[in-house]
Amino acid sequence: MSRMILTLFLSLFLALPLAAQQGAEAPQPDRSATGGAQTLEDVLARQRGERIDDSFRRKAIGNPDNAADMAGQLGTLGGASDAEVWRALRYGLEDVKVSAGGPEARVLIQDAGMRWLEFRKGPLATYGAWLLGATIVLLAVFYLIRGKIRIDGAKTGRTVTRFQAVERFGHWLMAGSFIVLAVTGLLVLFGRMVIIPLLGREAFSTIAVASKWVHNNIAWAFMLGLVMVFVMWVAHNIPNRVDLKWLAVGGGIFTKGVHPPAKKFNAGQKMIFWSVIVFGASISASGLSLLFPFELPMFAKTFVILNNMGLPQLVGLGPLPEILAPHEEMQLASLWHTIMAFVLIAIILAHIYIGSVGMEGAFDAMGSGEVEEQWAREHHGLWLAELQEKGHAPDTPHKAAHPAE
Repeated sequence: MSRMILTLFLSLFLALPLAAQQGAEAPQPDRSATGGAQTLEDVLARQRGERIDDSFRRKAIGNPDNAADMAGQLGTLGGASDAEVWRALRYGLEDVKVSAGGPEARVLIQDAGMRWLEFRKGPLATYGAWLLGATIVLLAVFYLIRGKIRIDGAKTGRTVTRFQAVERFGHWLMAGSFIVLAVTGLLVLFGRMVIIPLLGREAFSTIAVASKWVHNNIAWAFMLGLVMVFVMWVAHNIPNRVDLKWLAVGGGIFTKGVHPPAKKFNAGQKMIFWSVIVFGASISASGLSLLFPFELPMFAKTFVILNNMGLPQLVGLGPLPEILAPHEEMQLASLWHTIMAFVLIAIILAHIYIGSVGMEGAFDAMGSGEVEEQWAREHHGLWLAELQEKGHAPDTPHKAAHPAE
């Protein structure tokens, strides 16, 4: 069931850029009066952003059998008019030969690029900015209402080792590189709208080139950190019944003095972990596709799988396109990369809040690796009890907040 929910979630995100560009289906007009050629309604429908069946034009690329004979004075001498030649180029149906380059070099006209550009600088940038802005505002409001989550019990002065040095290295490698990637990615996306009006075009050019270079190279550190974190912590992040108790009371985050049972990672941390792994892996896959242009196409094959499963139809969409130009693959990879990055940045903002100003003692876990014993008892009582049973933590006369299960 969880696999089905995850697949549905991915299909919704994969279909988002296409749905935004294609628009709604519209009834096809009667073209008998134009001999099958496009009508004024066709032109107006495209201007309104409606999806039309353009097969009547796509297939009209001429026929050598219809060419006029040598003695003919009128007619299409080559079997295809100029309009038909350009139409074939537009839809990628012309047999273009190039001296160098792969399939991408044979694409001379690719009008989907404008739809990509308009979506990137329009809905994508707008909704992405609103998502990040709303996340920051909600965290600020929550802090004003709840304040810092303090350690309720008396501090013991003793510490417990929460994370070893290698664990902290993997975490900071991934976290530090992600922050750099987020900043440089946002600079590239919003630079024309923000930096050019403030600093001018020359300054933006320098910033954009530097950001792209840093972004492309720091990406490898992020992917390495992602693999390290997954290997080290996946066994501790398998959901269990204890997580239900934690979720039932909101982890005690909203109510003072409430400390539900938790092992090394509570339910909230597990959600953060799996969000980072799933979204981080998706960002990495699309990023690799962009780092190696036209070498790692992702979407056409994915759309075939989704269509075979019937998921686009399940959410009210028609079949997704299974034949994409190389440039369309890159455009979709760019959009998907940015959408996933926006979502993960919003999640990480909440994680940074809890790990810094939001909770007393939380930063120590990834700072020095040592946490106050009372903090461990209140937030990870089952984990502390396990350490004490194994002799890895001092056994104190204080009773653990919750018995080990």
